[in-house]
Amino acid sequence: MSATGLEVFDKTLQTTNIWLDEIMADHGPDRRVAWHMLGAVLRTLRDWLQIELAANLGAGLPLLIRGAYYDRYRPHDLPADSRSLEDFLQSIAEEMKSSRPVNPEDAARSVFKVLARHVDLGQSAKVRDALPKQIQALWPESVGV
Repeated sequence: MSATGLEVFDKTLQTTNIWLDEIMADHGPDRRVAWHMLGAVLRTLRDWLQIELAANLGAGLPLLIRGAYYDRYRPHDLPADSRSLEDFLQSIAEEMKSSRPVNPEDAARSVFKVLARHVDLGQSAKVRDALPKQIQALWPESVGV
């Protein structure tokens, strides 16, 4: 029997919980903080990507996570040409202000590890390669299945 009555919702909820569990393995058993981390890093990442690449990444995300990814998305209001690691981490920290303190670099590493593990390999490589070298360095070298 379906928990929600709709298989598509059950599947996205199950997948989202898998992603959150992987983040919690790095940061402790607080699902709310893991959700905030996931959303903060994804929205920051989205805003650093070209619109077409951001849309392609969004299309490959589970339905529930896709909603967090596109939350408050205004392509015409994207940040100016900030391309430094410090600016990237500051954006994550700003997004995380309403949660318990988390090191934004650690948050980025955890979410990038989840993306590298669960998003199509070619798509995740395109996303990684579109980032400045300092931010690419936060991406995992390889991720076991």
